[in-house]
Amino acid sequence: MSDPTVFIIDDDPSARRGLTRLVRAAGLNAESFASAGDFLTSRFRGGPGCIVLDVRMPEMTGPELQDELGKSDYCMPIVFLSAHADVPIAARAMKEGAVDFLTKPVDAADLLSAVHVSLARDAENRAQCKEKTSIQALMEKLTPREHEVMTYVITGMLNKQIAGYLGISDETVKIHRARVMKKLHLVSVAELVRLCEKAGIPPAQ
Repeated sequence: MSDPTVFIIDDDPSARRGLTRLVRAAGLNAESFASAGDFLTSRFRGGPGCIVLDVRMPEMTGPELQDELGKSDYCMPIVFLSAHADVPIAARAMKEGAVDFLTKPVDAADLLSAVHVSLARDAENRAQCKEKTSIQALMEKLTPREHEVMTYVITGMLNKQIAGYLGISDETVKIHRARVMKKLHLVSVAELVRLCEKAGIPPAQ
């Protein structure tokens, strides 16, 4: 995987230059964009990193870009910058997952601290996404009936109880259960429960 990049989006040329120099001086990759639209059409969008984003920009504002990115499968962590005390905007941005909201002129130490937190969060999020994708690939090996039995197994039900709910024999449940464990490379129900939680698979109701 490529090294992470700090994507700086600000319509003020002097602000872009200053922020880019600051980030690169800290030993980090940096790429700058004059508008949200430029960033959205860039080849950098899918890579690892974080975004340092100005709030007030023409055409598409920082919060509007945050909304747009939120519609995609994955959104990098965002650090907002604003020349104004935009309390309502800051509150909304943080609620939507922004890492920090800093006021211009931004303190260099504060910005770099927020950037490092953002990069660490991005790495963690990407690792979790990779793990979830791997788990989902395993789950696709299950037949519809095996998947159904699995959702009952993770509730803690016994084979006899599951058989009653599904209208099948205890032995059939036992066979499906064994196949689930084999296909998912597990040895205990506790492991199965954890795997389903990571994959976002709810137990049967």
